[in-house]
Order: sequence, then structure tokens, then C-alpha cells
Amino acid sequence: MANVDPFENASQQVHDACDILGIKDKGMRDYLTMPNRLLRVKLPVKMDNGKIRVFTGFRSQHNNDRGPYKGGIRYFDPEGGVKYMEREVMALSSWMTWKCAVVDVPLGGGKGGVFVNPKKEKLSEGELERITRRFAYMLSEVIGPGKDIPAPDVYTTGKEMTQIMDTFSKLNENKYSPGVITGKPISMGGSLARNVATGLGAAYCVREAAKSIKLKLKGAKVVLQGFGNASTFAGEYLEKMGAKVIGASDSKGSIIVQNGFKVNKLIEYKKNRGSVVGFPGSKKVSTEQLLTTKCDILIPGALENQIDKKIAAKLQCKIIAEAANGPTLPEADPIIYQKKIIVVPDILANSGGVCISYLEWVQNNMGYYWSFEEVANKMEANITRGFRDTHALSKKHKIDMRRAAMVLAVGRVVEAFNQKGIWP
Repeated sequence: MANVDPFENASQQVHDACDILGIKDKGMRDYLTMPNRLLRVKLPVKMDNGKIRVFTGFRSQHNNDRGPYKGGIRYFDPEGGVKYMEREVMALSSWMTWKCAVVDVPLGGGKGGVFVNPKKEKLSEGELERITRRFAYMLSEVIGPGKDIPAPDVYTTGKEMTQIMDTFSKLNENKYSPGVITGKPISMGGSLARNVATGLGAAYCVREAAKSIKLKLKGAKVVLQGFGNASTFAGEYLEKMGAKVIGASDSKGSIIVQNGFKVNKLIEYKKNRGSVVGFPGSKKVSTEQLLTTKCDILIPGALENQIDKKIAAKLQCKIIAEAANGPTLPEADPIIYQKKIIVVPDILANSGGVCISYLEWVQNNMGYYWSFEEVANKMEANITRGFRDTHALSKKHKIDMRRAAMVLAVGRVVEAFNQKGIWP
């Protein structure tokens, strides 16, 4: 993973979209690829043992032509270290810009993180809170309901979001500011449907993709790579649409059950045993075997860089819905397209989270809250429209769905930029 530069990959996707849109101006391409601002901060924190430890934090604000910056804050320690994390945050902020644009949410792209793994290090609640509040303090001048609205990401939760909101409010004359951040608990101004957002959004995308290739979802076989929030809810909602889940994986291994299983039964098993491995009636397989199992729908919902050209050549599915960020390497895309597998790219397939974040922000700003059904219906409208617009462009330009989604998103940002111009 450390050898791959995620920001180079993100930038190349922008250049590919510019090629199709006929944007030749180097200055405009640089504007579309580079973040508007990259903040790197040191976070001195007193640990439980009384010693000072300095953490490194980042916030990348990529583009705000269509609205305030939007994007998660992760507490993570990627393999490539602090240097890699900086590039990763830049890339993720870029993808957030395009994710918001492709589903026509009036927000821009941002991303942040602190180089720490609270799960691995077993940080106490007090240490985690001190890191969070220090980070919020360092970001306080660049975030806000009309500036930049963070959200939870890897190893951060609603609790950390509430602490960031509270710190920001106290620094701003105790002005109650729920709209400064999303992903909050319901009791603190969060939105209903948040917990299912990414998985439900991916299921909506699969439904639309199935319609486009005339695949009946009833009896369709689904493989879930990863068994976290996004994958489990995607599996549950696809079950409700008539599909059958036959494979799943987690950090400890992968399993196949040819006759299928109920997702809620596997959730219960993993809760009790700590892994999907060993589920009754299952066969343990390698990651490659899981990804290349014959099925109708493959949902990569784990980590990035999972499908390379070797695995792409062996894929036996009809639809790929990328619930994870960047699960497919650029080298694999032409092979998958040649195999006529329809890929719902990550910026569309996992956009349910940002749709609900946007709706949470709207509810916070107006002080009025919707029911689960209202929120889910509004999200569905954005995502299905995004899929249809992307699919239409893929047909028009005879390109794969990933490039079509980027063409759609980049085109929308360029349109906003042209309306605003440059000032000062």
C-alpha cells in the first residue's frame, strides 16, 4: 500500500476526465487537482502517564466552489507513515469533492486525520478526548457550518464529533453550533438513517445497476468483501430486495456458503466469535478466491487497492459496487470494462454517507428534523439521479462508469468555477 501514491491516482482520474471534457488548460487542471489548503498541525497532548506526546494532524480542503468543504476525520496509522497519510488525506479530500458533485450535493471536498491508531494503542477515553479536543482547537479557525464540516471516519465515532462540536462552540462564545460537524449521535443533533447510510446507498446503486443490465435481483448472488458497517447494511438491504449473500470476509479471513446465508445470522456469529471464519456450513477461502467467486454482485467494502489486474482478469461477477474507497487499482479498470462488468465507482456507490451528512447539516441549520423515511427518501433521490446521470454519460462517451462519474463531477465543479471566476 505504501508504494502506491493515492494522490497521484486521484489526480490522474481528474486528468482523464479533463481529457474527455476537452479541458486542455494546464492552469485549470492544476486548479482541479490540487487542494485549496493543506493544514498540518502538531498536537501536544499530556498522556495518562504524565508525559507529553506530540501527534501529527492534517486537514485538506480540496475545493469549495459548490459549497463548504465536507469530509471525515480519521484516526489511523497507514503503513507508509505520516508522509503517506498526508498524501492519503489529500486524495480523499479530492474524492470527496467529486463524490458531492456526482450526487449533486451542494458541498465541496475535505478530509482530515490524526496519525494515531486508538484501537492498536488502546488509548484511554481521557487520552482520546484530549487528542480530539486539541485537534478541534487547532482546526477551529478553518472549520465552521459555512466553511468546513467534518464527520467521522476510520476509528472515530459520534462521541469524537460531539467533542469537536463542543470545543468549537466554547471557542465561539458558547454559540450552539451543531452544523459545524456531522455524524453526531441523535441526542446531539444527528440524523436518522445515518447508521445505515453507506450500505443503503450502495444497495440503491446495485438496484439501479441491475435494472440497467436487466438483472433480476431475486435470487441474485452477492459477495461482501469486508463485514463492517457498509457491507453488512448493503447485504441486509439487498436481501430485502430478494438477493442472496453467499460470501463475506473480515480481517481474519474469508468464507463462502454456496447456498447462501442470512446476514443477520452472520452478524450474530461474528459478535459472539470475533470473526466470520468458522460460520456453520461455510468454507474458508483466500481473499483472491472470495473476490473471484462466481456471483452476480461483488461489493468490495474493506480497504483500498484490493482489485489489481491479476484479480480483475479472474472476476466472475456482473456488477461491482465499491462500498470502500479506492478498492480497484487503475490498472484493473480497462480489464473489468472489457469483461463488460458494470462498476459503480466508489464516489457514487458509497456516497450515502455524504448524502446523509448533508441532510444532517441542513436539519441542524434549520433546527427542524425529519423522520427516517423522509431522510432515506431524500438520499435515494440524490443517489438514483447520480447513477442515471453517470450511466447516461458512460453510454454517450462510450467509457466506463468510473470515468463517467468523474466527467459528471468535474463538469459540475467547472461550471460552478466559471460562474464565480477568480477573485481577488
